[in-house]
Amino acid sequence: MDYLSGTTLVSALLIFIGSFVQTAIGFGLAVVAAPLLFILSPDYVPAPVTLSALVLSILNALKLRSSISIGGLKMALLGRVPGSMVGGVLLTWVSVKVLELWLGLLVLFAVLVSLLPFRLEPTPRRMAIAGFFSGFFGTSSAIGGPPMALLLQHQEANNLRGNLAAFFVFSSIMSLIVQGVAGFFTWHHILISLPLMPAVLLGYLLAIKFTQTWPKEKIRRCALFLCFLSGLTALTKGLM
Repeated sequence: MDYLSGTTLVSALLIFIGSFVQTAIGFGLAVVAAPLLFILSPDYVPAPVTLSALVLSILNALKLRSSISIGGLKMALLGRVPGSMVGGVLLTWVSVKVLELWLGLLVLFAVLVSLLPFRLEPTPRRMAIAGFFSGFFGTSSAIGGPPMALLLQHQEANNLRGNLAAFFVFSSIMSLIVQGVAGFFTWHHILISLPLMPAVLLGYLLAIKFTQTWPKEKIRRCALFLCFLSGLTALTKGLM
């Protein structure tokens, strides 16, 4: 495949939208971008999306470092380790078609989770469970945000974004290590990720500039609509 083509431009656009959404609400890069990127080329999922999420999470964590509570994330990070390992095993077992279905279902699940009306308190046990499933989903599909976002969604906005960003920094590194061991993060994946990095930075900068005065609930609803379309597209294609 020629990665200096329209495919690269479309991929960069999807990463830009995902980066904008994640910077605005705390998560969403992979939820928005991964299913459609997978349709463009399975090579983009999971490693290039995970690498993009790592760069974006570092930027957000640095900006919101005063709002981060590392102690509160300890159990989630511990749970993330075995979850990443199980996700790596899944990658070596499933076919491309099954992974496409998996991506679509995960995204629709993420949308459903975001709409649930009840509130879960982030106890240490729940944080460990969320960390495990974040590792499992994140390593196998790059979509590791929803379990953690469900537990932390009622935090103050900067605390939510800061803690999610810090968690994603560590968890993305874990996922990339496991993906490398499983053979899904190679020099080839690094090369096709490089054109995506300017899109990550642009999405981050524009979200910082424009979303400060936008109603957060409106941003969230638009993001969920994008996620729903993305997941439904992947699921439909996977079933064909």
